[in-house]
Amino acid sequence: MEILVLFVALMALTLINVPIAVGLGIVATGAMALTQGVSSLPDLAIIMFNGATNFPLLAIPLFIFAGAIMNASGISRRLIAFASALLGFIRGGLAMVSIGTSMFFAEISGSAVADVAALGSILIPAMKKRGYPTALAASVISSSATLAVIIPPSIPMILYAVMANTSVVQLFVAGIVPGVLGGLLLMGMAYRFAVVYDLPVEQAFNLREIRRTFREAIWAFILPVVILGTIFGGIVTATEGAGIAVITALFVGTVIYRELDMRHLHEAMIEGGVQTAVVMLLVATSALVGNFLTAAQAPQKLAEAIIAFTTNKWVVLAILNVLFLMLGLFLHSAAAIILTVPVVMPLVNAAGIDPVHFGLVVTINLGIGQQTPPVASVLMTACAIAKADVWEVTKVNIWFIGVLVFVLLLCTYIPFIPMALVEYFYRS
Repeated sequence: MEILVLFVALMALTLINVPIAVGLGIVATGAMALTQGVSSLPDLAIIMFNGATNFPLLAIPLFIFAGAIMNASGISRRLIAFASALLGFIRGGLAMVSIGTSMFFAEISGSAVADVAALGSILIPAMKKRGYPTALAASVISSSATLAVIIPPSIPMILYAVMANTSVVQLFVAGIVPGVLGGLLLMGMAYRFAVVYDLPVEQAFNLREIRRTFREAIWAFILPVVILGTIFGGIVTATEGAGIAVITALFVGTVIYRELDMRHLHEAMIEGGVQTAVVMLLVATSALVGNFLTAAQAPQKLAEAIIAFTTNKWVVLAILNVLFLMLGLFLHSAAAIILTVPVVMPLVNAAGIDPVHFGLVVTINLGIGQQTPPVASVLMTACAIAKADVWEVTKVNIWFIGVLVFVLLLCTYIPFIPMALVEYFYRS
């Protein structure tokens, strides 16, 4: 009952355009005052501070900052050139280029919004110039950007790991196969549209051009190897790996490519600071909600109610999939993770669901939520760049969303797909 009341109150505040972080704070403060008395209110600042100073959360601003630096350093332009040389001979090759570049860029930014903003401004006008319908161009960029939350490093995965008290490195590893699989299936759907619309081949296959663009982009490929290799190899934690990402990005931008000047660095710092402030305010106010729900034992009551209905973990996963898909319609991924993961983890544990497997399922669910209006932060960004109507784009994007839902179902009910590498490297 407490969970339902809190959720309804939060939705009501959201509908009158109260920011989610502020709404969380208002709802939690009111609930604590009513149930625990006003004597509990002086503790609010301490609870928020403790909630926002978790060491793994430092990885979020660092990865955001690294992605902003790399975008300002011409990384995205070099990735696009290489992908064009590699995939441009296929019908609808520019759509393939968009998806392939998103997969590479995902290994750097960890943010779908950053992905669509960096690549969309270049690739959407290019696709429109080559005769792609505007709705298709926006759909390809929007759906492929979702790979940034599945392929490591992923900011939603870092948030989930903190909230669920599980391994962020194992989550990163679990995202590799689903991310690549999702990229290939999105390419298949893009090819279907290329045939239907009779889209052009971009360029003939030229091995010399591939070698040239690869040499120019080689540092773009080395960066994820250095960052993720040190994390997966157990040399550094994910937070320390994020610090390495920033240092490496600064080195590549200033010494190798020599495109990063003080103006671009300042812009990257501002971008990173703003995105970080949004996430960390959510984290701090969600700590208040978590404190209230823990005192009321709401998560345990929810777990008991659903376990009384069914003990089958596959049915529990189906229920939670529906829950997170619905939440994705109204909440940003960070808010949904922060608000609901602490509530459902007792249920997940009671049903015998692996928390790493569940984390990957949650991440894909909320990645789909970035494509489904009315919130749809990634879709809205793509539509703004393409100057397209959201609902016209959604009519096309629904096919790409279908691909992502298919990946979600595969990962939910065939755990071997996300968990094989985790079992091999960390549990064998």
